Amino acid sequence: MTTIETHIQYSNSYNMTEEDYMVQEEDWDRDLLLDPAWEKQQRKTFTAWCNSHLRKAGTQIENIEEDFRNGLKLMLLLEVISGERLPKPDKGKMRFHKIANVNKALDFIASKGVKLVSIGAEEIVDGNLKMTLGMIWTIILRFAIQDISVEETSAKEGLLLWCQRKTAPYRNVNVQNFHISWKDGLALCALIHRHRPDLIDYSKLRKDDPIGNLNTAFDVAEKYLDIPKMLDAEDIVNTPKPDEKAIMTYVSCFYHAFAGAEQVNKGGSNLLLLEWIRRTIPWLENRTPEKNMGAMQKKLEDFRDYRRVHKPPRVQEKCQLEINFNTLQTKLRLSNRPAFMPSEGKMVSDIANAWKGLEQVEKGYEEWLLLEIRRLERLEHLAEKFKQKASLHESWTRGKEELLTQRDYESASLMEIRALVRKHEAFESDLAAHQDRVEQIAAIAQELNELDYHDAASVNSRCQAICDQWDNLGTLTQKRRDALERVEKLLETIDQLYLEFAKRAAPFNNWMDGAVEDLQDMFIVHSIEEIQSLITAHEQFKATLPEADKEKMSILGIQAEIQKIAQTYGIKLSGINPYTNLTHLDISNKWETVKQLVPHRDQTLQEELARQQANERLRRQFAAQANVIGPWIQSKMEEIGRISVDISASLEDQMNHLKQYEQNIISYKSNIDKLEGDHQLIQESLIFDNKHTNYSMEHIRVGWEQLLTTIARTINEVENQILTRDAKGISQEQMNEFRASFNHFDRRNGMMDPDDFRACLISMGYDLGEVEFARIMTLVDPNNTGVVTFQAFIDFMTRETAETDTAEQVMASFKILASDKSYITIEELRRELPPEQAEYCITRMTKYTGADAISGALDYMSFSSALYGESDL
Repeated sequence: MTTIETHIQYSNSYNMTEEDYMVQEEDWDRDLLLDPAWEKQQRKTFTAWCNSHLRKAGTQIENIEEDFRNGLKLMLLLEVISGERLPKPDKGKMRFHKIANVNKALDFIASKGVKLVSIGAEEIVDGNLKMTLGMIWTIILRFAIQDISVEETSAKEGLLLWCQRKTAPYRNVNVQNFHISWKDGLALCALIHRHRPDLIDYSKLRKDDPIGNLNTAFDVAEKYLDIPKMLDAEDIVNTPKPDEKAIMTYVSCFYHAFAGAEQVNKGGSNLLLLEWIRRTIPWLENRTPEKNMGAMQKKLEDFRDYRRVHKPPRVQEKCQLEINFNTLQTKLRLSNRPAFMPSEGKMVSDIANAWKGLEQVEKGYEEWLLLEIRRLERLEHLAEKFKQKASLHESWTRGKEELLTQRDYESASLMEIRALVRKHEAFESDLAAHQDRVEQIAAIAQELNELDYHDAASVNSRCQAICDQWDNLGTLTQKRRDALERVEKLLETIDQLYLEFAKRAAPFNNWMDGAVEDLQDMFIVHSIEEIQSLITAHEQFKATLPEADKEKMSILGIQAEIQKIAQTYGIKLSGINPYTNLTHLDISNKWETVKQLVPHRDQTLQEELARQQANERLRRQFAAQANVIGPWIQSKMEEIGRISVDISASLEDQMNHLKQYEQNIISYKSNIDKLEGDHQLIQESLIFDNKHTNYSMEHIRVGWEQLLTTIARTINEVENQILTRDAKGISQEQMNEFRASFNHFDRRNGMMDPDDFRACLISMGYDLGEVEFARIMTLVDPNNTGVVTFQAFIDFMTRETAETDTAEQVMASFKILASDKSYITIEELRRELPPEQAEYCITRMTKYTGADAISGALDYMSFSSALYGESDL
């Protein structure tokens, strides 16, 4: 489309006053302490601005603070931008030459009405960056910004107002300053698009892409507008507040570029009306459809500008032309001069016909614009609807193919695979529900094609991709269902095998646990019969092993079947049986343990059998001797008892007979010692019982000790009887009578209990009351042992049958025992008397108090007198 342009002549008549520049220079002085980011931006921008002018002279600068130090390029820059000649520079390289050249440049700047504050030639020559930047900014203000004038505003405000008016129609652009308003790049792009819409598609720019927008503006300006790149996109975006001077410098280049073009356009306002009509009609006849609503709205806006701005002056011009033509013709007719005849094609009728054709084309153009806008509105609505539905669908399908192609079922358990099946069924329901959405997307795409959507190719491509993906989803869904159902059946089979394995492995494992426990059992036996019983049980256990081995192989076969199914169909088993913690390795390992323990148990039992056989030999050896020694001791005890109660022989004969027995008993000691040796072997072998004899070593020892004690006691009793008989003068017949009476009531082998003793006394003619019998018991049983010995019985009977001088006889007897002393000691009593009699006397004798008394002396005389004179003793 050819844009209708109105050419309006104007001139730059606004000049800044000296006071205005003083204000700007004072601002620069206050800003000497630059932000590092601003300093970087100014260095880049000012360098590019200088080079944009120096290139006209075939040179450039690289380092702004270095390349202006000698003043030569500074003077050259001023000549280029001012179009004037400066004084001839000094050619020397000394410092004063450089200062002189810089001063010539500064003097030229001052001659243009610019007051330089705090900027001296020495700072420029010394390479002071801040002073150099301040000087260049002053030059930019004077030669690039001063002449900008918009509605009587100052240079800066005029440039800002120009930017605001040019960018006002654009969305997301609100120019309020020369720093943050330009950060997103949209303002620069809007300036370019307003004057050269063919260079930038503004509708595709995004506010959230500031770096992209800025670089687009920089690149287009440099390539098509001959405006060098003076800024860096990253610096502007990353700086909270971009440098105002750098932005103004760059934007002023756009002003000069576009304002010059407007001057040219405005300079063409003197074209003939017919030429304007002929140029406008092709524009109105151009019915090339635009691709987006923005472009069509721009056409509509241009058409409305044409109707509102451009056409009215042409209507007035046409009217004025007709008036002038009619006036001219009238004057010529009144002057009798011939009528004015324009050249062919430039007659009023030609203009009228052209104007009529213009209005016809104009009407058709307006109708076409409205129809096209409605079409684009519908297309944009459908396109947006297509995008929304397609995006929703693509969002829903995102990741679905990956999910459907997952082989997670290969390592899933039965419970997990059933959950996957239910999840897949839910997905299938969801998939069916989305069928309508896919059909709607396809229908919208079809309508976009029918309405000749400009981007139908991408819509068709996207729609086709959605349909292809939908078909693929259906295929993958069916494949996954088939795979899930197949794996579910296989896992159900495996689950049954797992259950069978668990049912059979558990009791078999318990049997093996019991077997291991039995095979490792620490048995304790004490006989051959017990070990033989264990050996028999072990042999019976070994007989069950072949059958157990078959069961083991059958159980392991179940596990092998599970592995075969998994390998055949590529199922990754978790290795865990849900019904038991037992594994085939547990069964195999425990079975190996059982097999290893069996021979070890055999060996242990055989070793124990050998030990028990050795123990049995020791038992028999011990029993053979004990069964002889035990009866021998018993017989000797009985013979001693018979001898002690034998009344047919005298006491002396009994004594001799007993001493012979004592020698025989002592000579039998070697048999006891030999038995002790055998017993030692039995103890070392830990033999605790012997069924071959009733005699234990303890019994033999006790019997042997009793035998020795009995023979010694019996001999002592006979000796005491002889002593008593001799001391009391008892005849042998009396002694035999006493023995016969004692033997008759003796039921405890030489001892009578109180009841037997009382019966004996009654049989001998004693009429005893309780008190009297108690007194007699204190005499015969002084120690309260509960028994009456034959010796005590003899002592009592001899006292009862003795003459009246018995006390003197007792005293005489004690005197003999005391070696004719008037007292007797405890040691003498215990040495000369039986233990019972000695203790009886010791407890009843009083202390001897005579002049010859010694420590521990006892009075046997008073004891003897009291014994026979006092009944309460």
